[in-house]
Amino acid sequence: MGLDFDYARKVIEAEGEAICAMVRIVDDSFAAAAEIMFNCTGSVIVTGVGKAGIIGTKISATLASTGTPSHFLHPVEAVHGDLGRVGPGDVVLALSHSGQSDEIVRLVNLIKQQENKLISITGDAESRLARHSDVVLCMGMLEEACPLGIAPSVSTACMLAVGDALALTVMKARNFSAEDYARFHPGGSLGAKLITVGQSMMFKAGEKLPLARMDDTIGAMLAKTEDLKRRGAVMVVDEAGKLAGIITDGDLRRGIAERKDGFLDCSTADVMTAGCKCVREDTLAGEAMAIFHKYRIDELPVVDGEDRPVGLIDVQDIVAIKIVG
Repeated sequence: MGLDFDYARKVIEAEGEAICAMVRIVDDSFAAAAEIMFNCTGSVIVTGVGKAGIIGTKISATLASTGTPSHFLHPVEAVHGDLGRVGPGDVVLALSHSGQSDEIVRLVNLIKQQENKLISITGDAESRLARHSDVVLCMGMLEEACPLGIAPSVSTACMLAVGDALALTVMKARNFSAEDYARFHPGGSLGAKLITVGQSMMFKAGEKLPLARMDDTIGAMLAKTEDLKRRGAVMVVDEAGKLAGIITDGDLRRGIAERKDGFLDCSTADVMTAGCKCVREDTLAGEAMAIFHKYRIDELPVVDGEDRPVGLIDVQDIVAIKIVG
């Protein structure tokens, strides 16, 4: 018998239609579940066995990466010592399409003894799991897409969708930002693209910055910044300490070529580029890279809310974290 690609399309259609039907699950019970997870003072412990357990692992990972502490607890391992992972302030999210899995039902009794809140995602509102849950998200008994109607497919796809809806609803309520997400995803291309200027700039808070005043001579400026670490520019500030301009290595080379020996006696105000581009610490590194490219510059001053310099970022700092590509 050959491969039936029409059947493959029907599988995808069946799962897609079932997921769309899960919109009805966002009701008062869903709101109660989201509220419990949002107010959880410990972790959201996700549990399930078989394919539901695999889906539970993913839901737990999504929760943990979007601001809700979470980990997965295998129900079999739980009754062999891992129940100690469940603390007084934890909430348990249990997944079972039938709601009758022996491993899950056995765990439910232990969870209730510890007085943890229990949320279930199940297909049967009358199942043993549902009857003992504080909140039930009932998907209804779903017809699986496999030829035998047995292998979890539609049910697990819907569980994942409902779990994602919960996790991301709570994420939104926490005002979880791109910067927060970056803290949990420091590796990989996604994490790199979400790194902020403050996380990648060469000078950190409290370190001596390459600064000069507008009335400093170029000679005085060089003496002030001689002992600083790698730098390609000096930031010039006014009497109030606010950024007034920038002097780059290129400016120095051009000045020496044009004015020769008298250049060291020139004031920084005469040499600097006034009104230079600058960024804040919470600016995404990707945004800074866009400025580097657009204006063909290599350094950007980093300023606070009052335009006082707090750092300096070099294009090489961003290249080093592989923000591009």
